[in-house]
Amino acid sequence: METYYLGIDVGTSGLKTILMARDGAVAASDTQEYPIASPRPGWSEQNPQDWWKAAVAGIAAVLTQSGISGDRIGGIGLSGQMHGSVFLPADGIEPLRPAILWNDQRTADQCAYIEKKAGGRKKLIAMVANPALTGFTAPKIIWLRDHEPKTYRKVAHVLLPKDFIRLCLTGVYATEVSDASGTLLLDVSKRKWHEKLMRKLDLNAGWFPPCHESVEVTGRLSAVAAKATGLAEGIPVVGGAGDQAAGAVGNGIVDRGIVSATLGTSGVVFAYASKPAYDPLGRVHTMCHAVPGAWCVFGCMLAAGGSLQWFRNQLGQQEVRQAAEAGVDPYTLLIDQARQAPAGCEGLFFLPYLTGERTPHADPYARGCFIGLTARTDRAAVIRSVLEGVTFGMKDQVTIMREMGIPVKQVRASGGGARSEFWRQLQADMYDAPVVTLNVTEGAALGVAILAAVGTGAYKSVPAACKAIVKSVDTSKPRRDLVRLYNDHHAMFGRLYGCLRPAFPDMAKLAWTGLKRSPS
Repeated sequence: METYYLGIDVGTSGLKTILMARDGAVAASDTQEYPIASPRPGWSEQNPQDWWKAAVAGIAAVLTQSGISGDRIGGIGLSGQMHGSVFLPADGIEPLRPAILWNDQRTADQCAYIEKKAGGRKKLIAMVANPALTGFTAPKIIWLRDHEPKTYRKVAHVLLPKDFIRLCLTGVYATEVSDASGTLLLDVSKRKWHEKLMRKLDLNAGWFPPCHESVEVTGRLSAVAAKATGLAEGIPVVGGAGDQAAGAVGNGIVDRGIVSATLGTSGVVFAYASKPAYDPLGRVHTMCHAVPGAWCVFGCMLAAGGSLQWFRNQLGQQEVRQAAEAGVDPYTLLIDQARQAPAGCEGLFFLPYLTGERTPHADPYARGCFIGLTARTDRAAVIRSVLEGVTFGMKDQVTIMREMGIPVKQVRASGGGARSEFWRQLQADMYDAPVVTLNVTEGAALGVAILAAVGTGAYKSVPAACKAIVKSVDTSKPRRDLVRLYNDHHAMFGRLYGCLRPAFPDMAKLAWTGLKRSPS
C-alpha cells in the first residue's frame, strides 16, 4: 500500500495543503482562504486560529478528494510565511493578540534600537547575517514591549506561523533553522539561537523553542489533532521550512547556478549557497537553507504579485466582470491588454512600493507611484508598467547576487508570474538568463512534503529527492535587443526611487495627519 506525505503551507492569503505520493505526484490539493487585517496604515495582522481552522479544513479536503485514508500518511511537513510573531501564554494555544505579519511596517524605531544595542549595523550583520528590517520577528517583539506592555508581560512563548500549526498538531514547541533565520535572533553561521544578542536586547531566551534541521522529526500527531483532522495518531511531523526555503526545495534549488524567482504576493529571488555568503550592505538575506548543512541567499520585494492584485481589485473591475462572464481568470485579461503596449511603456514607470520595500532599499516609508504619464498613455501601458515595475524589482535582486559573485545560469519561475508566458519572457529579458518552468507547481507545500519524505526515510537526502521529482518543462530565452532596452530602463527605475526617497517619510506623515483630521 503506497504511502503519502502531507505538505501544509501557511500563506498570507490562504493555507495550502497537498497530498504527495513518494514519486512527487500530487494526489490532491486544497487552498483555504482567510482574512488579513490592516488596523492602521502599514500594519498587517492575522488571527492564528484562522490558520488552524484552515489546516483542519484543508486536510479533510485533500483526504476527501483523493479517497486516501488518514492512516496512509507517512509524514507531515510544514511551511509558512516567515517572520510573523505569534505570542502565547504559558498554557493553552489561544494567542495573546493577533499575529504581526512579515509585511507589517510599524517597527522602524525598534529596528534602530536593535542596531544600536548590537553595536551598529555591521556588527549586527556579523552576528545574525542580516540587518534589522521591519518585517523581521525581533523588532515585533520589542514593539510589543514598547506599546503593549500588559500583553508583553503575559508572553511565555513566541512562535512563527507554521510552528503554531505544529503546536496544534503535536503539542510540541519547536522550530527549524530556515524559518528561525528570519527572526533576527539566530546565529545563522552556527545554526543556533544567538543568546548573546537576546541578552543585549533583554529578551527571554526561554520564549524561543528548540531549533531543528528541516528534515528532523520534531513531534508526532496528537490524539486531539488526529480526531480533529481525520489523520492517524502518531504521524511524524518534520521541521519543515520557512516559505522561501520550502519553495526552493519544491523548485529544486539545491545546487549553485540555479536560482528561483517566485512571484507571489511578495517577490523572491533565491539562490543556494554551500557556505554563508553575506552582502556587506545587507540588501539581501543570508539564511540557513532547508538542506542540512547548506545556506541560501535571497531578496524579497514586498508587493510583487500583490501590485497586480491591487490593480485588479482597485482599478480592474471591468476585467473582473468580463472574466466572470467568460469563465476565465481576470489576470489573463489584464495581461492580454499589457501585451498591446510597447516594451518600456514609452517611459512610463511604476514603482511597486505599495507596502514599503525590503530588497534592496529596506524602506518602510516607500510608496507606490506611476511616473511618466502623458496624454498618449493608455490602459494597456498602465497595466504593462505594473508588470515591468514588479519585474524591475526582481531584477534588483538578481543584480545584487551577481555583484556578490553568485552565478545565475538558470532561473526557475514559480508563483502567479510563472503561469503567464508573457511574464516569463519579460523576466528572461530583464534577468538576461533563461527562465524555465517545471513539472511541479505546488511550491512551498510540495517542498515540505518532500522534506517529510526525506525525514521519514523515503529518500536519502533532499538533493536526491529533488533530482527524482523536479524536472524542467519549458524555457524562455532572453532576447538581446530587449535585454539592452531593459538594462537602460532599469537604471532609470533606480534613479526615480533615489529622487523620491527623501519625500517618502513626509508623505507618510501627511497620510497620518489626514487620517487624524478627516471627519468620521
